Amino acid sequence: MEGNGEDRANDKAAAQGARAAGFASPFDQPHWFDLLAAHGFAGECRHDALGSAANSVAVLPLRRDKPGHYAALTCWYSFAIRPLYSGPGDRAAALRDLFVRLRAQAATLTLYPVPDAEQAGIVAAMRAAGWWVRASRAGDRHWLDLSELDHDGWWATRPGALRSTVQRKAKKGVVDIQLLDRFDPGSWVAYEAVYAASWKPEEGHPALLRAFAEAESARGTFRMGLARIDGAAVAAQFWTVEDGTAFIHKLAHVEDSQKASPGTLLSAALFRHAIEVDRVCRVDFGTGNDAYKRDWMNRHEPLWRIEAFNRARIAAWGPAIRAFARTLLGKEA
Repeated sequence: MEGNGEDRANDKAAAQGARAAGFASPFDQPHWFDLLAAHGFAGECRHDALGSAANSVAVLPLRRDKPGHYAALTCWYSFAIRPLYSGPGDRAAALRDLFVRLRAQAATLTLYPVPDAEQAGIVAAMRAAGWWVRASRAGDRHWLDLSELDHDGWWATRPGALRSTVQRKAKKGVVDIQLLDRFDPGSWVAYEAVYAASWKPEEGHPALLRAFAEAESARGTFRMGLARIDGAAVAAQFWTVEDGTAFIHKLAHVEDSQKASPGTLLSAALFRHAIEVDRVCRVDFGTGNDAYKRDWMNRHEPLWRIEAFNRARIAAWGPAIRAFARTLLGKEA
C-alpha cells in the first residue's frame, strides 16, 4: 500500500529513531549514512526507503546508481547493511511494505554485505512484495562470542602459538603500548603513517575514515591503540565499542617490525581492555576471511549479496537473466 502524503510524513518522523534488530552497530547510525552521502558514496542521490505496517516503520538507506537502479548505502568500510525499525508492531509486514513501495521507483536493487541473520527475512519480504530475488554468499564474517567467558577463560581457548608469542614478546619489553579512548590528531597522523608503511593497500578514503573516527569519539565509542618501538609508531588499530560489542575497523603494522610482533601485542592489549574494562560480550572483526582472524575469533558465518529485480520493469529483465544464469552455472556472484 502506497499511503498518502500524511502517512509518508508520519513514517519519516517515526524513522528518526529507527534501529536494527539485535545489538547496535556504528553502521546503523544516522550519522554514518550522512557521512557516506557527504563523502560521495550516495551515487546520483541518497534514498531512504520507507515502509510501515501495524505501528512499525522500516527504513533502508540506499543510493541510486542510475535511474531505476538502487543499491545499499555502503562502502568498503561497512560491516553490514540491514533494515532499521521503529515501533513495536509487525516488522516483517513493514519491511514487505517498504519493498512494495520501492517497486514504484526501482527496477533493480542490490544489497551487500547482508548479515547471515538478516538474509532470510529480507529475501522473504522482497519475494512477498513481488520481486525476483537472487541471494548468494559473498564474503565472510569472523566474530568472537564470549558468552560466559572472562578474558582469561577466552585466552585459554586461543591457539598455543598465539599465546606463546604474546608471552615471549611481552617479556622482552621492546614494544610500548598506548591505548586511547578519544580522538587525538597527532595519534591519528601516527596511524596514517603506520598504514602507509604497512602491507595494506592504499587507504580507500582516508578523509571519510578520519571523519568517522572523530564522530565516534564524540559519541564516546572510540578506541585506538598504538604500539611503539624506540618511540616510533610501528602498529596501530582503530576500534569502536558500543552496546556490548567491540568493532575492529582498521589495523596495520610496519613490515620491518614484525620480529617484535607489535601488531599481535597491540591486539592482545585491546582485546583485554575491551573485555575487562568495556565489558563487551562480542568482538566483530568485520568482513573478510583473513587466516589470522581465526586465531582471535570463535565464530564464523557468511555474508550475503542480495539482488532483486522488479518484474514489472523491462529494465530489470536483462540483469535478472544474467543473474540467474550465474546461479545455473554455479557462480556465487
